[in-house]
Amino acid sequence: MNAFLSRITSLTSIAVGLALGMVVAGALALVGGGYARSVVHDQLTPQKISFPANEKAGLFPDLKQYAGQTVDNGAKAKAYADKYINRHLAEVADGKTYSEVSTLAMANPKDETLAGQKATLFQGETLRGLLLSVWGWSVVATVATIAGIVLIGIGGVLALLPLAAASMARRQRTADEDGKVPAAAVSGMA
Repeated sequence: MNAFLSRITSLTSIAVGLALGMVVAGALALVGGGYARSVVHDQLTPQKISFPANEKAGLFPDLKQYAGQTVDNGAKAKAYADKYINRHLAEVADGKTYSEVSTLAMANPKDETLAGQKATLFQGETLRGLLLSVWGWSVVATVATIAGIVLIGIGGVLALLPLAAASMARRQRTADEDGKVPAAAVSGMA
């Protein structure tokens, strides 16, 4: 065990420096993750986007856990974008996308129905895209937070290994010095 520890910690000061660098990087990742999460919340909350309170108000059954809640985090933004807005957009023009309706509207510039569908789909897809972007940043925040925790943990352990090895080596030297018998006593000349 001692040989293994001394082998992996022979450059103690460099190893400790790198380990402490990992701890600092982990702390920065935690700060970054917290900041991103805060920005997501602070940008969503003033928009006052809310899920309907119940099915009578238009809430889909698989969104019951969000009934009446404000969209204020990444998970809610994704649910609202994919399971609420997207379903409503599918009803606007018999499932046609904005691109398809826009092409039809350009071919028929006097068709007011197509123009209305085009505007509705454009607005809905824009909001949906923005909410999914917010969700993406919330995922980045979560990954940064997890990475920060892992870096701090690994850095801490790696910083302790060379210090533990140095401490063990110091104890071994002390034990060897305390247990040494003078050479003269061994040869019988004392």
